[in-house]
Order: sequence, then structure tokens, then C-alpha cells
Amino acid sequence: MKLIFFDIDGTLIDEKGNMAKSTPEAIAKARENGHLCIVNTGRTASLVMDWLPKLADFDGYLCGCGTHLIFDGKDLLHKSFTAGQSKKIIEGLEKYKIDAILEGAENDYHNDPEKMYTAVFKDYITSRYKQYHWGSYQDAIGKFDKFYCYANDSKSVYRFMDEMSDLLELIDRGKGFFEIVPTGYSKASAMDRLAKYLNQSGKYPVKITREDYAAIGDSTNDLSMLSHAGTAIAMGRSAQEVLRIADYVTTDVMNDGIEKALEFLGVLKNSEK
Repeated sequence: MKLIFFDIDGTLIDEKGNMAKSTPEAIAKARENGHLCIVNTGRTASLVMDWLPKLADFDGYLCGCGTHLIFDGKDLLHKSFTAGQSKKIIEGLEKYKIDAILEGAENDYHNDPEKMYTAVFKDYITSRYKQYHWGSYQDAIGKFDKFYCYANDSKSVYRFMDEMSDLLELIDRGKGFFEIVPTGYSKASAMDRLAKYLNQSGKYPVKITREDYAAIGDSTNDLSMLSHAGTAIAMGRSAQEVLRIADYVTTDVMNDGIEKALEFLGVLKNSEK
């Protein structure tokens, strides 16, 4: 049995939110053959659970870069910043003039676009995420799990991180954008926490190890997941950092990339049960 972990953006769906027709069919076949198919995403549950389950069936969802684990319809873990930590983070963002989306399981939060520091982030919010409902920074206190941010000068983000080094870890997403998570949480840590739960559940006759992990992704926030897996698969058009560590490079999203990745893993064969 393999644990197969899927990123969302650039992996399960393209930039327009489209999923190839072959993708849910291939995932269903892998699950029918006894493998577990798990979403492992930087998105928090608020930007996943109301639409992705309608496109394809998965065994579980690891959301928010490992801060929220959902399996068999129940929460195994959910890590949010405390009220005190939230206030410290918001004060730091304001001090260093860093724009951010504070991402929670039930909602995401950001400043009014007119109060944002950069035109780049204002455009990012108003164009890419205009369809979502947002709360304010004050609404976010004690309710967000991670955040995504941008600054005109990346040095300000590193100065901010120097003050928060005991609390936060940083993922460089490129072009001035950063994903920031609680210390000790990542897509890789989520894999191990899920495997530990499965091994302790008594439902599976064979102990699951890292060699049983297969990960499919495309961007820099997938690096921890891909490097931690027994088999790492990069989508077509992946970031160069991802391509360098991949055991196999499949095609892109809409050219049956997921189906071909699962074929490479051998999990679509009936004999793999």
C-alpha cells in the first residue's frame, strides 16, 4: 500500500481551476487498488473543502502546510496561532510594512486593499482571490494557521523573521512572495503525523514507512513533501528546484499529468492490491 500525496495548484488543477478528466478517474482506480490518496496543500481548509471533494474523492486532506490534518472526515490535528501570537505577528507585519493574507480553516483575512503597502499585493488580492469572502486582521486574532506575504523589499521579510524565529518558519515562493508557517509544521511533518496515526489505528496489516510515501507537486512549498517521500514526482512546468529532486517528471495538469504519474507508480494495476 502506498500513501500518495497530491499538491493542488499546478498539480491537481491548473491556474484556471481546471482538472483533467483523467485525474479523478485515475485517483479512483488507485484507491480501488488499496492505496490511500491524500491531498497535501498549502491552502487552508477554507479554500479547499467546499469545492475539491466535488471534483475528486480523496481519503484525506492535509491543509495549511501541515497545520490541519483531516482523515476519514475528522480532524486529527489543527494548529492555529494563539491570540497572543496572532497579535505579535500582525504587529510585526505592520512594523515592516509587509502585506499578508492570514489563512484560517474557516476564513482568510487581509487588510483593506486601500491600506495595503504594495501595488503588487493589491493586484494579487483583487484579481486572483476576488471570489472569496475575507475578514479583517482584527477578525483573524486566534483564528489563522499560517500566512502568505509580500514586500517590495524582501529584506524586510527577513528582518521580520529574525524577530519571529522562535515562532515561524519561512518558505520562499519567489518574486518577493513568502509562505510562513508555525515552527515544526510542513507538508513533510503532515505526512509523518498521518502515517503515525494510520500505523496506530490497527487498520493496516503492514507498517507504513517513508518508502511507502509518494508525493506529486510542482512548486517550492512542495519541496519538503517531495524530499521526504520515497518517490518524488514533479509535474510538467514545475519549478526548477522541484525538477532537480524528482525521481520522475510527468506531464502538466491538463495533459493527464496525474494519470501518468500514477501509472509510473504502478498503482493503477489491479495486481497492486
